[in-house]
Amino acid sequence: MHSSDLKKLKIAIVGAGYGGAAAAKALSLLGAQVDVYEQASRIREVGAGIGLRPATMNRFRQWGTFDAIVDVSSPSEYFEILTAGAEPIMKEAWPAAEGQTRTHLIHRGDFIDALLGVLPDGMVHLGHKLERVQDLGDRSRLTFAGGRTVAADLVVGADGIKSVVREQLFSPAQPVFSGEHAYRAVISADAAHGMVTDDNLRMYIGRGTKVYLLPLRHRGQVSFDITALCPDGTWAPEVTKDDLMATVEGFDERLVSITRDLDMSTVNIRAVYDIDPIDTWHSDSVVLVGDAAHSMLHHQGQGANSAIEDAGALADALRDAASLPAALARYQATRKPVTDELQRISRQGWTEAEIDDVFPGQKPAATAPKE
Repeated sequence: MHSSDLKKLKIAIVGAGYGGAAAAKALSLLGAQVDVYEQASRIREVGAGIGLRPATMNRFRQWGTFDAIVDVSSPSEYFEILTAGAEPIMKEAWPAAEGQTRTHLIHRGDFIDALLGVLPDGMVHLGHKLERVQDLGDRSRLTFAGGRTVAADLVVGADGIKSVVREQLFSPAQPVFSGEHAYRAVISADAAHGMVTDDNLRMYIGRGTKVYLLPLRHRGQVSFDITALCPDGTWAPEVTKDDLMATVEGFDERLVSITRDLDMSTVNIRAVYDIDPIDTWHSDSVVLVGDAAHSMLHHQGQGANSAIEDAGALADALRDAASLPAALARYQATRKPVTDELQRISRQGWTEAEIDDVFPGQKPAATAPKE
C-alpha cells in the first residue's frame, strides 16, 4: 500500500499480549494510526520463562526494539534433552536466522513489559472488555463493556485462545484440552541444587512428565516448569504438593528436591489447551494474530514466537500489497501453513501408549469446560 494510504489507516488492536503489543509496534512503524484495547485494568503477565528464537530477535532488530529485549534476557547457545535420570539424549544448537544464532531466554512479565515499554504513551487503553465486533465490509466496529464503541479500517484480533473476535466472526470452535497440566514457578538460581551452570535450556523427560529448567541469569533465577499428563480438564485445577511430587517420581533426586522445596502459592497451575486449525483468519477489515488465530501447545516453544512473526508478516503484507484486502490475504497465505504445521507437531507430545500407561481407562475431556 502507498505510504499515504497507510498513514490514513486507522487500526484497532484487541488485546495487549505478545501478539497485540508486537503488532502495535510493527504497524505503527508503517505510519498507521494504532490503538490497542486491553480488557485488563493493568497488565500483569503470569507464568515463567520462554525462549525468543533467532528469527524473532531479528524482528526486534528490524523494529528497533532489540536492545530493550536483550537488556532483560539471557542468551542461550543450545537446548538439551535428557532422561529423567539426567542422562543426555540429544543436544542441538538453536536454528540460526540471518546471522542470529542465540535464543534469548526471558521471563514472560519482562517480555510484555519490554514490548509495551516501546509503544507511545496513550496507545494502549486498559479496561476495555470487548463484547461485540461488527464487520461492516470496508471497516469494522467494536463495542466494549459499558457501551463505548470504536470504528476502525482494520481490527486486529489479538485476544488470545478465548478470542471474542474469532468466535463472533470466524469460528465457533472452542479450546481443546491436551490431557496435560502445566505447573510453572520461578525460583532462585541458588535453589536449583546445582543443576543450572550456564544459560541453556534443558528438558528432562520421563513417564508422563517433562521437566524444563530455563535459566534467567539476568534475574538470578530459573524458570522451573513441569508438564504432566492428567485427565482433569478443569481450566484452573486444584493441585497439591503431593500431586506435584507424584509427577516427578523416578526423576533425578535434584529435580525431586526442587519440586519438594516449591512454595505452592507461587506455582502457576493450569490445564493445557490449544485450538484446532481454523480455515479463515481474515475478512476485508478484520484479521487474527497469535493465539486468537492458532493457539498451540507449548511443546515446541513457539507460541510467543509465532505471535511475533504474525505481527511482522502482517506489517510486511500491508506495506507490500496493493490494498488492505490483498494484504490480509497475503498475510494468511504466508503464515497459516507455518502455524498449521506447528500446531500439528506440538500435539505430538505423547503417544497413545504413554497416555494409556499413565491413566489407563481414563479419557481426557476433548474441549474446555464451561466456566
